[in-house]
Amino acid sequence: MDPKAYWVGFNYVKGIGSVRMRALLEAFDGDLQAAWNAPTAHFLNLGLNNRIIENLTKVRSQVNLEQIWQRMVSAGITALTWDDENYPRMLKEIDQPPPIIYQKGEILPEDETAVAIVGTRRVTAYGRGVTEDLAAFLARNRITVISGLARGVDAVAHKSALRAGGRTIAVLGSGVDRIYPPENQQLAAEIAESGAVISDYPPGTAPESNNFPPRNRIISGLSLAVVIVEAGETSGALITASFAANQNRDVLAVPGNITSPNSKGTNMLILNGARPLLNPEDVLEVLNLEQVNTRRMARKTLPADATEQQILDVIGEGTLSVDEISFLSALPIEIVSATLAMMELKGLVRNSGTMTFMAIHEDSSNYLAGEYGQ
Repeated sequence: MDPKAYWVGFNYVKGIGSVRMRALLEAFDGDLQAAWNAPTAHFLNLGLNNRIIENLTKVRSQVNLEQIWQRMVSAGITALTWDDENYPRMLKEIDQPPPIIYQKGEILPEDETAVAIVGTRRVTAYGRGVTEDLAAFLARNRITVISGLARGVDAVAHKSALRAGGRTIAVLGSGVDRIYPPENQQLAAEIAESGAVISDYPPGTAPESNNFPPRNRIISGLSLAVVIVEAGETSGALITASFAANQNRDVLAVPGNITSPNSKGTNMLILNGARPLLNPEDVLEVLNLEQVNTRRMARKTLPADATEQQILDVIGEGTLSVDEISFLSALPIEIVSATLAMMELKGLVRNSGTMTFMAIHEDSSNYLAGEYGQ
């Protein structure tokens, strides 16, 4: 059985989220199969309370991980865990990232250049027009559109990105096999063809109301910036804006009629410091995304010289520090550092953190650089 099936198993246990998953991985040396089969006493020693242990015992007795995994495979559902190299880097950097993400479709390296568009379900003609223009503009500039597949602004954003030939990712508050709202099932299928439908909730999870606020941290976490188009005073889109601010993402809001209930939330955001979005180009200015095209062109027009090729050969499929690259390549560290800086600009390598680097291969040439259920 695929080792990821044990990640899925623990994901079904209420009370085991990011913090406690890390504790399990540490206690069992990364072996979740051993953790899954461990006696109850081991979990008491880890400090899990009786309620969580009862939940774990119930899940272990009721689920067949092999069957669940096979159903996922048959349904075209794949999973990304913290251990996967292609787990979204930006999402992994947020506070308490989800241990596992389920997806239909595929998150690609270029999806790291993404902007979220969210807003009210009761979108006005004004909000619809702004959303259509913005999503199409982003798609034409090869910026992935992130949203939540909800009625209103979310659905308009996804559809407009698709019509413009772009990529879009929908983040659900249910299992990826439980599309909500049901009228968006066809839209979800189209998104999976040109992006991904994802969730951190396991297959079969119903779209319960308390699932949606936590999923908003994933929408903002995957994005460089979040644009709120229309939102009432209590709109869930404001929760996404709050997550974005806490994650050091830029927040933009579309100003609206001061007498419109749908604009009270966005106007309040602007009053509190969010940047007003007056035209789609504002997103490029805020994020300095003009540099994206520079990097893409550099990748195409500046091929690696002998030193760059040597460094790529040394890195291979792994992740190495500057010191390790210098040692293995027999190149002076100052040359390695300077060359890596240029290679990162070209999109040949990326800094994985703490000055460790991994190669970006040709098929990824567009690569750009409170706990919920603890």
